[in-house]
Amino acid sequence: MEKRGHAELSRRERQIMDILYRRGRASVAEVLEELPDPPSYSAVRALLRVLERKGHVTHEADGPRYAYRPTVPRAEALESALRRLVRTFFDGSTERAVAAFLDMSAADLSDEELERIAELIEQARREGR
Repeated sequence: MEKRGHAELSRRERQIMDILYRRGRASVAEVLEELPDPPSYSAVRALLRVLERKGHVTHEADGPRYAYRPTVPRAEALESALRRLVRTFFDGSTERAVAAFLDMSAADLSDEELERIAELIEQARREGR
């Protein structure tokens, strides 16, 4: 998303995008059903129009209503968000970000998960050389 120059998303816009990524596509009513502490139908419709204007969603006719879907694949949006997170909170250091995540969740990780992380690190070493 960021490489297209899109503005940052508000909390409510992020919630809507999460719903659209989870569902693949949704009508205003379907988004409204899943929003926590939902605003009015017309407010959700307006937010979807804003997201469309920003280039995050597109719509298509689905009978008498519109179905909205993300324009950027979830993997691309995730990578962009992670890059922003690392840049913003860890001064661009992937090492510091990974260390922080491990510190937060070390007690919750199973031996299998730790082994998988070790495998990913080894794979990154091989591919980086």
